[in-house]
Amino acid sequence: MFENSGELGCNIQVAGFKSHITNIGQVMADLKQFDNCMIQLMDAEGIAGREHAIHATIHAINTFSRKENIANDLGIEICVRMSGQRQISQALKTLGIKNGDVTVCVIAVDCKADVMDKLTDILDERDDKVLEPDEDKLKNMYHISDIEAETAGSITKLLMEKTALLILET
Repeated sequence: MFENSGELGCNIQVAGFKSHITNIGQVMADLKQFDNCMIQLMDAEGIAGREHAIHATIHAINTFSRKENIANDLGIEICVRMSGQRQISQALKTLGIKNGDVTVCVIAVDCKADVMDKLTDILDERDDKVLEPDEDKLKNMYHISDIEAETAGSITKLLMEKTALLILET
């Protein structure tokens, strides 16, 4: 878990889950019980590790403080930043949760310390291993060449760069 109580004034928790979702609408409704915090679910296959998730979340939070956010919702802004491109529809297509057997990256902002434990009732089995980047899948999802990944040093670093470069596009 990453916590930041300094400049951002919030805490960020990141966890992975293996889930079998039969009704995404019901999952979203169940998340409303956590009304004092923000919870965003994303397809873990599109995440390049915990560091990528935290980096994108910090960028998303900062865009609201600078009034440079793309989305009106922090969760959607995190998704946009995580995907490294400005199109909300594309970000949701890439990182959105679907029905079936899925791996889920959960980002919780300003939630109580036990939120991830409580989410097992909704999302099944906690498994942070699903956050480990699968370089081949990520290269395919984000149309990344081997040269691009090698130049950046890793897929994680490259996707974090794409997140940071969104600032220049505003």
